[in-house]
This record gives sequence, structure tokens and C-alpha cells, in this order.
Amino acid sequence: MIAHLKGREKALRRFGWTGAKAEWIALACLHSGVFTRAQLSAWLGIDRWKAYRFVRSLTDRGFAAEDTFARRKVCRIYSRPVYRALGAEHVRHRKTASEEVLVRRLLSLDYVIEHSDLPWLPTEPEKVAAFEALGIERALLPVRVYGRDGRETRRHFPVKLPVALNAERAVFVYADPGHGTATALRSWGAAHRRLWQALGERSRTVEVVAIARGHRETRRARKVMRGWAEGSGPGRPGPGPGEEIARIERAIRGKDDALVEELGGLQGCLLRIVELKSRQRSASPTGTIGGFAAWRSSRFPGGGF
Repeated sequence: MIAHLKGREKALRRFGWTGAKAEWIALACLHSGVFTRAQLSAWLGIDRWKAYRFVRSLTDRGFAAEDTFARRKVCRIYSRPVYRALGAEHVRHRKTASEEVLVRRLLSLDYVIEHSDLPWLPTEPEKVAAFEALGIERALLPVRVYGRDGRETRRHFPVKLPVALNAERAVFVYADPGHGTATALRSWGAAHRRLWQALGERSRTVEVVAIARGHRETRRARKVMRGWAEGSGPGRPGPGPGEEIARIERAIRGKDDALVEELGGLQGCLLRIVELKSRQRSASPTGTIGGFAAWRSSRFPGGGF
């Protein structure tokens, strides 16, 4: 029995899934929305043919779709009733996504299924509620503000990466989909800096795990995380937020319409810039994490998808 699912897998009986199959559907929906046949085979302990038949049953019944990305089959569970049964009807895992996001989700799921005993907080409401229960204000949580036509929507933990929390420690997972630099990792760390500090003040040890597919990426991640642990960390004014600000400014000037749309239009871009500049001003050089590790996925090795 997987404790962090809190029995939600039992709600899938109405669809004919019980036991390990129900657990798998719940894990995949809550943590990524997508999975590969290799991940499915490893979890259920079945061969390729049985994995194929299981995926085929999902697609034939209209619960999922399977697409090919760079010669790899990826199954995406999109059925709203399934997510509704799990209490996660509005999670964006149901939606199609870019290859970069798919890789990030698959890597995240790969780590979770290898560490399913950790007390994961699968959804945004669960993450927010858990930290608020510790007396940590929402203002200290990573957030992205989307705005359009005078309206604002705030999404906490917008990258949707795994977080686990218990009475002694908190584990934050970062998945590198294959970036050529550490800019995205630094920016993600900067967004979490104040939360990590608040957890330290509440006697929770903060551990960060970076998942990657190659040795170069894991070496680079270790270097960055070592700096966070030693005090040259994620909140220091540096190239992470600065480069993101420059990227948004270039998008506003018409060089990246997709990014402008992703951030919620011009107003969303401006709000994001204000947030990043505020983060730079409030940054401090103190160490913010107590431990770190770089984990290389064996199911998604090396370059390419």
C-alpha cells in the first residue's frame, strides 16, 4: 500500500482497476499524466506484451492516448472522470505538452516510482496546505502569476515537480529535461529559496535531488547544489533570474510569442519580471539546503529523448 496515495487508488475500482494496476494509474495521473511502457513493465513486473495490452486497453476505452516521440512510445492519460475520481480533475497533466515538459514529467515519475515510500505531496493544493500547516505563508512559496484582461491567476509550484514532506525533512526534486546550461536549475532554486529557509527555521532538513539523463548534467547539478548547501546558494542575485528577465524582455519585443502566451500575455510577462526583480533584491548568501543528490535515470539515458 502506497501511503501518500491516501487510498485514492480505491476510487478507481469503478473503472475496473484494483491492486497494483490501480496504484499505477493513480501514481501516473497524480505525478505526471504520462508514462512509458518500460516504466509500466517495471512497476507491474510484466513483460512487453502484457504492457502493450494494458496500454491498448486504456486507449481503446478512451482513457488515454499513446504517441511516439523520438521513437519512444509515451502514454498520456487524459480522461477527466479518472482524474475526478482521484480528486485531481483540474490538474494540467491531462493536457498535451511540449517534448521538454514530457521529459520532465517522465523523469519525475521515474524518481517517484523508485521512491514511492516517501511522503509525496502530489498536487498543488496538497503542497500549499502542507506548508501552511507549518505556519509558512503562501507568499514564501514558489508562484507564477498569469494575467489577462485585468485578471490574475496565481499558480504555486508551477513547474509541478515532486515534493515530499514529513516531520523531519523535506525533499524537493528537480528534473532536467536536457538543458544545455544550469540557468533553469538556478532559477528554480531561487524560486524556492525563501521556502527552504522557512523550513530550516522549523527544524526541517531540506534535501534537493536533481534528476538528469547524462553524466554531464548530473555533474553540473552537483556543482550548483553544492553552492546552495555551502551558502553561495539559489537566492543570491545572479544569472538565473537575470537571464530569465532578459528572455522575457526579448519575448515582449516580439521574438518569442509562445513564451508571452505561456506567461499569460503582456501583463503576465510584466508581473513575472516584477517578481524576479523582487527576488533579486531580497536575496541573501546564506546556505539554504542541508543535503543534495544527483540521480541519473536508467530508463532515459544520455542525449535524445
